[in-house]
Amino acid sequence: MTVDVDLDTGGGFDAPRPCEVYANAPDLRREIHQVLALGAERDGRQARIGTVPPPADAAAAERIHLLRRAALMDRMALADPGSGAVGAAVRTAEQLVRYDLRHPELVAGPRRPDSIESGPGCRPYVRQEYAAWTVAGRPGT
Repeated sequence: MTVDVDLDTGGGFDAPRPCEVYANAPDLRREIHQVLALGAERDGRQARIGTVPPPADAAAAERIHLLRRAALMDRMALADPGSGAVGAAVRTAEQLVRYDLRHPELVAGPRRPDSIESGPGCRPYVRQEYAAWTVAGRPGT
């Protein structure tokens, strides 16, 4: 059995709509900078900047990076749905899903990463997890 998921609205997957999930997200330019900085910190190319303590462990830090990167790519694909942007959004969403399958203790939303409702591309799953991360106060950022 398959569930039809509308990638633009999230319809068919019990997750908030993109306009709700990303309503208070940083603007795209700022988020690109922050995601790149997270990657540089993770790779040791840059010291951690900011007053918020880092996540408790490397797995949580990696997940935050993957989540924010997948959400950023999802937002970019929503803003300009060309095949390149959509493909990047799908790939980064799938990376988050694969990571969450290995680290189920880090999943915050009600649907598991292997839920059939995640549908093609897993982008609604990213939205669910981004919404849960936001509600939790964006820990680790």
